[in-house]
Amino acid sequence: MITRRWVAAGACGLLVTLAAGLFPAGAAAGEPVAKEAPKVELVLDVSGSMRAQDIDGQSRMSAAKQAFNEVLDAVPDEVQLGIRTLGANYPGDDKNQGCKDTRQLYPVGPLNRTEAKAAVATLAPTGWTPIGPALLGAAEDLKGGDATRRIVLITDGEDTCAPLDPCEVAREIAAKGIHLVIDTLGLVPDAKTRSQLICIAEATGGTYTSVQHTAELSGRVRQLVDRAATPVVNPVATEGAKQCEGAPALKPGLYSDREGFGQHRWYRVDVKPGQELRASVSIGADRAVNNDYGILLRATTLSGREIVRGEEAGDGRTDLISSGLRYPKSASDGEDAKDTKDAKGTTDATGTETVCLQVSNSFSAPASVKTTPGMPLELTIDVVDGPDDASDVAAFGLGRGWWLIGVLVLTGFLAGLVWGWVSRWRIAVWRTN
Repeated sequence: MITRRWVAAGACGLLVTLAAGLFPAGAAAGEPVAKEAPKVELVLDVSGSMRAQDIDGQSRMSAAKQAFNEVLDAVPDEVQLGIRTLGANYPGDDKNQGCKDTRQLYPVGPLNRTEAKAAVATLAPTGWTPIGPALLGAAEDLKGGDATRRIVLITDGEDTCAPLDPCEVAREIAAKGIHLVIDTLGLVPDAKTRSQLICIAEATGGTYTSVQHTAELSGRVRQLVDRAATPVVNPVATEGAKQCEGAPALKPGLYSDREGFGQHRWYRVDVKPGQELRASVSIGADRAVNNDYGILLRATTLSGREIVRGEEAGDGRTDLISSGLRYPKSASDGEDAKDTKDAKGTTDATGTETVCLQVSNSFSAPASVKTTPGMPLELTIDVVDGPDDASDVAAFGLGRGWWLIGVLVLTGFLAGLVWGWVSRWRIAVWRTN
């Protein structure tokens, strides 16, 4: 029995050693580098049109206040948040005065939730909609430092202070290279408002969202504030071609485009022998669409031969649909390319292959829905070291991780032995007693 205990102890020691090797404790690599806190400013439209009662049976202003209270409760501690209003103070008819009506309601900095909520509670729908001046003011509020900066604009109408076009203002902000992103949310927007807000967002790499309910507004603003605390890569704008020939050549990264209803878009990626292409695409239905739709992401050679495809179908339950694919290219293709070459020029002398990516969709919409511009599309491209043998289906996606699988299997086997020994020992002791 003592022998069994020593054997069990030895096996446990082996398990601890294996676990330590597989999951080593993080070593101290010096003091962590302090990062400047991200900055976010919420820009809220308080113009007269916010009195309309068409969001969950209450006014747009009431819905915005409710959403702001929920957002303020959930703001991460590391985020410096401010609030700016537009159209909150001047009720008159003088356009010059009305187009100056924007002010900072709560300064950008560490958040005092009680003070911020009290400031929002005092707001009442009042005047004009000077979106352009408000964006300029918000950019000024966020200037300085290298922190992540984001403006979240919430409005129910288009700008009423032309010729200061808010879309041009957004382009000017983007041209300064200060990495300030503007996200826009339209409360029950009409077509003109939607078009303007999409333009503002796209100019800075931001996003546009149409909001019909209070919960949607609260959830989306919280998501954008959290995104500032955990920055994500902004997609690079590109434009797919109608066929592979002449399509843009993409490097690993995140790209944005727009695709019309039932349209095909083509892109190209170079894959070297021994590499694996990983691609995914997402298309957002940013307007009313018919139920039952799908998307297709297809990889082909330049000559049109299909390599692999990914496809997904939807039934209207979500406004986003995604699909992806993986294509590992065997390392031996590089040697074969020295002697042979695709008739259409698919590979070069080094074996590098040009892969054509086709993105298609089967969306349709009621006749009353505007189909231009196309729906927002995001394409992710990654090229990594592939598995040793691209034809090995079992290795697909595992790369060179077989040793880890083997160790885990051995660990499970030893754990089973230890548990069996301990159980037999406990039963033997029970019988003896």
